[in-house]
Amino acid sequence: MDGHATDTFDVAGLVPGFQPPQPAPAQDDAQLAAADARMRHWREPADGPLVPGSDRHGDATCRMFRDTFNPYRPAVLDWPVLEPAVRDRIVALPIWDIAVQTEGKARLRMAAYAGTLRDPAMRDALALNAWEEQRHKDVLARMVAAYGIDLAPEPVQHPPRDPEWGYLVTGYSECIDSFFAFGLFELARRSGLFPPALVDTFEPVMQEECRHILLFANWAAWHRARLSFLRRVRFEAKVAAVWAFLAWERIGLARAMDADGARAQDNNFTLHGAQSVADDGVGVRDLLALCVAENDRRFAGYDERLLRPRTVPRLARLALRLARLFGRRR
Repeated sequence: MDGHATDTFDVAGLVPGFQPPQPAPAQDDAQLAAADARMRHWREPADGPLVPGSDRHGDATCRMFRDTFNPYRPAVLDWPVLEPAVRDRIVALPIWDIAVQTEGKARLRMAAYAGTLRDPAMRDALALNAWEEQRHKDVLARMVAAYGIDLAPEPVQHPPRDPEWGYLVTGYSECIDSFFAFGLFELARRSGLFPPALVDTFEPVMQEECRHILLFANWAAWHRARLSFLRRVRFEAKVAAVWAFLAWERIGLARAMDADGARAQDNNFTLHGAQSVADDGVGVRDLLALCVAENDRRFAGYDERLLRPRTVPRLARLALRLARLFGRRR
């Protein structure tokens, strides 16, 4: 026994016909390296454009996600022994409660929406995405158990009344959060907060998040291009409402309240987290530049014809250009 409580969440129960990946056999170092390389590099073999909404675009998107699947098993991940000071600092990071809860919501919302899709390939890709979110939650739960991190009680999650809304909220949330997580993870590596062995353990999870938002960006383009005019108008209105909701949430105007009325931890922890993982702190400009660089690096191995999430990287690049412009003027 490893002290890890079994999670009974079942993607196949929400997505009829989905066959979860079979447990991977034990792999040697060469096989692990090959699986990691496959996860990071993929190209559609046929030449020509991948027009959003076309069958070819949808097929390539689903094939990318399937071909880049990494069969690592959370149960055999090696959690290194940490020096007491390093362990205490990691335990004190203000991210673990919301990280575990976010993965729990993501798996449910993705599976609920996947179950509504008629296209079998896209349905299977989104169901696999939900299965991988479940695996991320398993990884985090095992880390929490390994290092004795105390978590707040996890609320019961219910399927969303509007599965498409739930999937859009989750997808765009991941596009925002992953952009900053890429930079924060690299900052933690450079600062030494995450020892090399722990970086290696978490690295597959970080790259999987890159695959997830690559899938989401291409699903969104594929889906909207196939809608009729009126349905497209409704969809774009829903997307705009999702962005408004996420902006409201992240600037702290919407607060989750616990049972005692005290403010629970919200989603706006990026800069707090940055100060926690760097001994000397980090400036906003340096953090944005690192996030942009890490975002570009993680997407570099995938076919350039597949669409990337664009909104947050564009806003970050705009902020950096404005900072340089005003810096020169001063």
